[in-house]
Amino acid sequence: MHGIPFLKKEKVQRSIRLQFSLIFIGLMAGVILLCWFINNMFLGQYYLNTKTKVIRDAYRSISQAANSDTYSTMEFKAALNDVCSVYNIMVYVMDADSMVKYQSYNSGAELERRLFGYLFGFLADEDLRILEEGEDYVLQRVQVNDDDYLEMYGSLNSGISFIMRTPIESIRESVKIANRFFAYAGLGGTFLGAVIIWLVTGKITRPILKLNHISEQMVHLDFEAKYTGSAHNEIDLLGENINKLSASLEQSISELKTANNELQKDIEKKEQIDEMRKEFLANVSHELKTPIALIQGYAEGLSEGVSDDPESRNFYCEVIMDEASKMNAMVQKLLTLNQLEFGNDVVAMERFDLTALIKNYIQSAQILTKQNEIRVCVEDWEPVFVWADEYKTEEVFMNYFSNAVNHCGGERKIVVSLEQRDSKVRVGVFNTGEPIPEESLPHLWEKFYKVDKARTREYGGSGVGLSIVKAIMESMNQQYGVENYGNGVRFWFELELA
Repeated sequence: MHGIPFLKKEKVQRSIRLQFSLIFIGLMAGVILLCWFINNMFLGQYYLNTKTKVIRDAYRSISQAANSDTYSTMEFKAALNDVCSVYNIMVYVMDADSMVKYQSYNSGAELERRLFGYLFGFLADEDLRILEEGEDYVLQRVQVNDDDYLEMYGSLNSGISFIMRTPIESIRESVKIANRFFAYAGLGGTFLGAVIIWLVTGKITRPILKLNHISEQMVHLDFEAKYTGSAHNEIDLLGENINKLSASLEQSISELKTANNELQKDIEKKEQIDEMRKEFLANVSHELKTPIALIQGYAEGLSEGVSDDPESRNFYCEVIMDEASKMNAMVQKLLTLNQLEFGNDVVAMERFDLTALIKNYIQSAQILTKQNEIRVCVEDWEPVFVWADEYKTEEVFMNYFSNAVNHCGGERKIVVSLEQRDSKVRVGVFNTGEPIPEESLPHLWEKFYKVDKARTREYGGSGVGLSIVKAIMESMNQQYGVENYGNGVRFWFELELA
């Protein structure tokens, strides 16, 4: 048997996973570029403002000490020492008598010389730019020996003079180094973030792809796949709704197929009903004539005492009972055929496993095949789901199989096959033996037609079994047929794959 085809996966034009990743990478790259731009444009000014604030803080400490005359305390010196060491500031403070009140560890004669130069106006002209002038101080940016400094000097009301200086010549290089490091760190962060977002979006889109696969199967009317999730989020809720939709669609399709079947039958039933009645009455009259004549003859013989031999009387009785039994079986089959042809028996289209049906019947018929010394060949098929009436499908297969048993010859072998043909599956029942004459093939499906009447009567056949097969298959609007081979005969029928 050919395998059931898998659904063809459609190529995704724009993957959500890829879109999420590209958006995230773009946002990260944009943020990094923005930070780099801000860093490049404003870091130098921010650094200069920070240095200015530190110098102002040191100025306030000196001013407070001048007002309270606490130059000699350890707290004042400790506070200025912390500021000088942390922010790299040089400080020099002297009183009105030119006596040193405080000198930072990194200052020297240069600051003292510059302070005197500012106070007495003999400092040589320099490259400087005044940033701010207060009541008792001047804040400026100067260049000394090609080095840039931020410098503050002044004289307080208490007679205290001071000068402070901090280098700023390395700010541009620091900004370059910081920007370079930021760029490297940004590239690394972007790559790492891209890997993480790719993995995370994979976890998010995996259930979406699963839902897409389920919806594709539903498009092909395959409702076996169900969504299972444990995240308890919106996607899981969507999956549960798709499961409910799948069950509802399967039920609706089953009802629609049943209704469609009934509609097609109703259209044809009115035209055929009169012809079928005439044909039925004629065939029944013909088939019952022979067994009724036999029963009547043997019964009259018994009544008239034709033979007083007990063995003969028993024979007469057995013939009467056998003919009556055959008449009863034929009547039952005729009733079944009558219900099918007149549309009184509703065909319930449902989805079921055809493989399981066939295997179960063959297993139940093992006693019959062993009694007739017949070998049954069946492959180990995978489950094959079809749309049909399960009970009537079993009756069709039973008629084919029992017919094969009754006519099996030669190697005494029966072969059951299952073959997929596009959207159909064909079931075949082959038996070794004599082929059917070609002129008889078109008439096999007619009621009461018998190829070999003597052999048919031998196993009790009524000639109605294949007519029942014809009526069932036509009630389900499916194909059926028979094929001759050199070593036997193969009957087949088709059903719609689910």
